[in-house]
Amino acid sequence: MEPINKLTSIITPLDRVNVDTDQIIPKQFLKRIERTGFGEFLFYGWRFKEDGSKNEDFVLNDPLYEESTILLASHNFGCGSSREHAPWALLDYGFKVVIAPSFADIFYNNCVKNGILPIRLNEETVEILLKDSKGKKNQLSIDLENQTIESISSGRVTFDIDPYWKEMLLNGWDEIALTFQFEDQIVQYEKSHS
Repeated sequence: MEPINKLTSIITPLDRVNVDTDQIIPKQFLKRIERTGFGEFLFYGWRFKEDGSKNEDFVLNDPLYEESTILLASHNFGCGSSREHAPWALLDYGFKVVIAPSFADIFYNNCVKNGILPIRLNEETVEILLKDSKGKKNQLSIDLENQTIESISSGRVTFDIDPYWKEMLLNGWDEIALTFQFEDQIVQYEKSHS
């Protein structure tokens, strides 16, 4: 995984509540066994019409947000099934941060385990950011080390994150990489218990 510390990007505003994992990555695209290649199917039912053409009214099809690495959503983002493919699709598409007032717990954990920083902000701040991001480039600067977000519209705000997840994201570790931090002790233990 890539470490996350400081990141500056425009926001992609997805002003929808209760976005479930089947909307994030529909079930018909879950046939792959690798973690890559899911980005092209992200929000497929909203991004594309039934004939396969782009739905120009959907925010991800707006050229204004092409380079965005921050997705801003509303309440209960990532609800539904526990499919890990949802964060894989977000990451493969290019999102490194997802901000919302609330997340489904399993989705939140799957994000941090796969290198995405999920940030919970209060509803009022999210509403201001959504309003100020629709149809224009609203930029955020995120500093994970100091747990701050800066924007023109909402100023400087802080966010909470579990210290364990923070360390994992700052270092770009997954749980296997974390285990390898103790490789010397593991080898020593194995030698003493052979």
